[in-house]
Amino acid sequence: MFEVEKKIILSESDIVRLIEGGKFLSEKTFTDVYYDTEEFALTKNDIWLRKRGDDFDLKLPMHLGDNNFSQQYQEIEGEEKIREIFAIAKLNDFESDINAFGYKPFCNCATTRKKYRKEGFIIDLDSVVYDDKGVYNIGEIELLVEEKKQMAEALEKIEKFAQKNELKSVPVRGKVIEYLLRSKPDHYQALVEAGVVVSIAK
Repeated sequence: MFEVEKKIILSESDIVRLIEGGKFLSEKTFTDVYYDTEEFALTKNDIWLRKRGDDFDLKLPMHLGDNNFSQQYQEIEGEEKIREIFAIAKLNDFESDINAFGYKPFCNCATTRKKYRKEGFIIDLDSVVYDDKGVYNIGEIELLVEEKKQMAEALEKIEKFAQKNELKSVPVRGKVIEYLLRSKPDHYQALVEAGVVVSIAK
């Protein structure tokens, strides 16, 4: 599967307008832990290794070269597939094996997510609490597609949906980038210099 998403910062009136007529699907709280090396080998290449609950997944960049602040990734789920990509043999449990290669946690956050479906789109409203007790509220409009060639069309659909709902198309920091800006400026700056992050005003 390929994930096409657009992150958005929403006012209370935006939220009311966006979810009006939509179907509430679920509310859940989960904890994410993100991993990288001391040299930021993964995130400097826009690669995101995450543990959510007990399960690991990997996001690989599939950007389309657009300038409308959307993000597209291929999602790799499961330890076995991630071992193949990283060429990490199974010696111990997965976390011990990746630690041996220098992959250590750098961000830990708990997210309460309200999920809606509207006109075929998935809308996530997230309230994120970091390990330093800081809070960040962010929304996301998402479409999943089966093939890479469908991504450009999905992105266009998301943009039209956002415009129809009077949402501003502005750059938004994801929850991990926001955490790095707040708490780990050296890591944040390394991603800016690598071109992964576009520095935007607070």
